[in-house]
Amino acid sequence: MKPGLQLRLHQQLTLTPQLQQAIRLLQLSRLELETELRELAESNPLLELDGDGVPESELDATDVAATEVAAPAANTTDNVEFGETRGDGAGQDDRGADERRDERGDDRGDDRGTDVWDGEEFGATSYGNGASHDDDGFEAQDAAPVSLHEHLLHQVNLLNLSPRDRAIALALIDAVDEDGYLREGLASVQAALREPTVGLDEIEAVRHRLQQLDPSGVASLDLRECLSAQLRGLAPDTEHLHLAQAMIAEHLETLAKRDFARIARSLQAPPETVAAAAALIRTLDPRPGAALGAPAVEYVAPDAYVLREHGRWRVRLASGNQPKLGLNRHYCGLIARARREDAAYLKGQLQEARWLIKSLQARADTLLRVAEAIVRQQSAFLDFGPEAMRPLVLREIAEEVGMHESTISRVTTRKYLHTPRGTFEFKYFFSSGVSTDDGGAASATAVQALIRKLVGDENPRRPLSDQALATELNQRGIQVARRTVAKYREALRIPSSSERQRAG
Repeated sequence: MKPGLQLRLHQQLTLTPQLQQAIRLLQLSRLELETELRELAESNPLLELDGDGVPESELDATDVAATEVAAPAANTTDNVEFGETRGDGAGQDDRGADERRDERGDDRGDDRGTDVWDGEEFGATSYGNGASHDDDGFEAQDAAPVSLHEHLLHQVNLLNLSPRDRAIALALIDAVDEDGYLREGLASVQAALREPTVGLDEIEAVRHRLQQLDPSGVASLDLRECLSAQLRGLAPDTEHLHLAQAMIAEHLETLAKRDFARIARSLQAPPETVAAAAALIRTLDPRPGAALGAPAVEYVAPDAYVLREHGRWRVRLASGNQPKLGLNRHYCGLIARARREDAAYLKGQLQEARWLIKSLQARADTLLRVAEAIVRQQSAFLDFGPEAMRPLVLREIAEEVGMHESTISRVTTRKYLHTPRGTFEFKYFFSSGVSTDDGGAASATAVQALIRKLVGDENPRRPLSDQALATELNQRGIQVARRTVAKYREALRIPSSSERQRAG
């Protein structure tokens, strides 16, 4: 074989950096977008966040001409999402910008039909950039949650323990898991102690003292011991206390099955007394440590809102859907006076800033179009509830808006839509279909809603089995098998018919 040169022609699809950036911004959630833009603003002096910059449309004509960068000027009516605020050094032009906005009615509170809502129509607070809008302007100063280990350590410090017992107590606290149990046993605690002469009996004695701390039952080896320790902490004259202790010690598995008749026969106690003792046991906490150090509740900020206007459902983007973004007037004006190397750098940064603003506008437009398409397809859900949800796949929305399915997948991930029926992720409105007798299809979400309704209306003493639920759905024209009903029931976390009967 000899080396040679060959000339071939071929076509290849290449993603430009601008398109790659647009795709990346599209798949980011609201919080991730804020973080991404702040990082970009730190590296680009031409970008300003949080209202410190100005849209390109408000730059002076001399500033725009001085940039000498071939990029289309932004439309003033499209810059609402990016924040039309003024930067430092605007001088008397600031007043003129206000007057221009007043003349064209560019105010967020008017009725000019902008595609941005602040959520006040729903009686909610304005989300803005996801920050607090208190009058004082300070962030919320919530106390850090106290962990279970810190809570126990504080109580151990108040006990009059010897240095040896204190070391054992600290080792036990370190071995306690988040639920308050010693899953690994006492041998691991003994191995963790540096003092080799510490015996298991000493560790057991200190552990019993820890069980008396708050929360009661902590540092237990299993559920039976945890519940028994909590019962020992009750007043001695507590009604049905001794019977409850016997039930936990001898019939914990039977108690979990709610077979009170069997427990009554074994303990020779009246069934009503056994039921009363079981009620006392239900007041105990099987996971005593779970209440401490729980993660803070995170609330979802919707990306879009749905509201009925004049008999039709309309979709608007939230005002804080994406951070306010503008250009730095000062640096834009320096381009014409800068040296060649500095001017080239500033021109490149300005071009990147314009690409970013354009990508943000494309993201907002795509998000709005997809949300409107989803609302059109699922208007019956908004009118009648989950039982009216129709089958929907990504391909249908992609064909309606003229985009690829991968784009729709990115848009519907970690984006949330606020409706009168609650706030849902965009992907909630997509589900597979189940055949019906009339040749149509019912969505899996609608079938699950029907199963939940049938279970809620059943006789507690005679709950419906999976086969009975399947038969009822078939009578309503929905062709579904028993195993499908069982899968949906488990997804809804509904117990089986036998468990529901015992619970009733």
